[in-house]
Amino acid sequence: MVTPKTARLQTFQPITTPTTRLNRTLPTTKTDMNTAATATDLPTYCTQTAKNAKKASAQLATLDTAIKNRWLNESADALVGAVDRIVAANAKDLEAAPGYGLSDAAIDRLRLDQTRIEAIASALREIAMLPDPVGEVLDGFTRPGGLQIIKKRVPLGVVFFIYESRPNVTADAAAICVKSGNAVILRGGKEAIHSSQAIVELMCETAEQCGLPQHAVQLVNTTDRAAVGEFLSLGELIDVAIPRGGEGLIRRVAAEATMPVIKHYDGNCHVYVDETADLEMAAKIIENAKCQRMGVCNACESLVIHQAVAAKSLPLIAEKLAQHSVEIRADERAQKHLTDCKPATEEDWGTEYLGPTISVAVVDSIDEAIEHINRYSSHHTEAIVTNTLAAAEKFTGGIDSSAVMVNASTRFNDGGVFGLGAEIGISTDKFHARGPCGLRELTTYKYIVKGDGHIRT
Repeated sequence: MVTPKTARLQTFQPITTPTTRLNRTLPTTKTDMNTAATATDLPTYCTQTAKNAKKASAQLATLDTAIKNRWLNESADALVGAVDRIVAANAKDLEAAPGYGLSDAAIDRLRLDQTRIEAIASALREIAMLPDPVGEVLDGFTRPGGLQIIKKRVPLGVVFFIYESRPNVTADAAAICVKSGNAVILRGGKEAIHSSQAIVELMCETAEQCGLPQHAVQLVNTTDRAAVGEFLSLGELIDVAIPRGGEGLIRRVAAEATMPVIKHYDGNCHVYVDETADLEMAAKIIENAKCQRMGVCNACESLVIHQAVAAKSLPLIAEKLAQHSVEIRADERAQKHLTDCKPATEEDWGTEYLGPTISVAVVDSIDEAIEHINRYSSHHTEAIVTNTLAAAEKFTGGIDSSAVMVNASTRFNDGGVFGLGAEIGISTDKFHARGPCGLRELTTYKYIVKGDGHIRT
């Protein structure tokens, strides 16, 4: 929770490891766009960082696309050219990782090597190739009196991006925000702080050379969790907060933020097998949706099966899932057609497992399927497997989620797959953005009204 203003900390905790508490923050350079926090208290540091971002955002709003693209391409070159520097910083994070209790899988995601750094650089180059959304005319018309009305796309302004321990996200977020004309304040997890610092320093050095405004990209240089609360209180300076991580982090941000939040809490995604479905197709889609990557937000967590095909489809599906050691938790009707499962509880229907477990329910109709899914879904991604257009249209019209798939895996709800390029996250909200959030989703619009001495009477 946010510390009350009357009792807010007047000092902050510098970056630490589980075994060593440093007496300073990470070093900054003259080209690092971050505000040094070493000589100030936490509230002052956070406020000044946000003010710097606000000033930079005004310049970024009208910055030429060619400058932004040059920065992205030269940042990519800089990262590849400084592999040793980044790997050395990453080694500090890897050394500290076991003390944070990170799993082997989490440590692997944290690890950087030449191949992964080249992949980060490639992502920056891809963002450079995407159309710049800023300045796009969305609508335009002339009123009977000759007044011209133009609706134009503009940046949001200042983005506060809070995320956990994946260093590649640092570069992606900086690139997406700046390409869409926004200044960004990055608050990464302590697990990747040295890696993120190295990446941001390189991107900021390049920014200075390319003519980007100072403070376009800032990395919060303290891992003190109180800093998050401080930034979330600065709604007059920060235009949007975007949390990306566990449900606890996202709920904290949603509760404390004094600015709009783009978010999704979890990914309890469903696949419904209709009575007209091709059952081999259904089994293949479910295997992919659940098993390709179990720990991601667009993985399938729950199956809903029409009773007319339950007897034939469930053994096929169970055979596929067994190859990946997936535990099935089934309702009473589904249990009749399965030889190896556990009874599902009410809690299972709303659970995002992020692992080798899936729930299964049998329903009497597509209407019951829609009702069940809308009740328990996190409104992220749902899918139907069917051979009839009527069923597909009924399902897509009735389901209240950010993406609805027809005869396709839930895993396709992704900005890259949609052709949006890189994404900063997937939103399950209905305002301001919904679904994968790419460049356009980090913009809003304003009206330009042109007259010729027009006055209102």
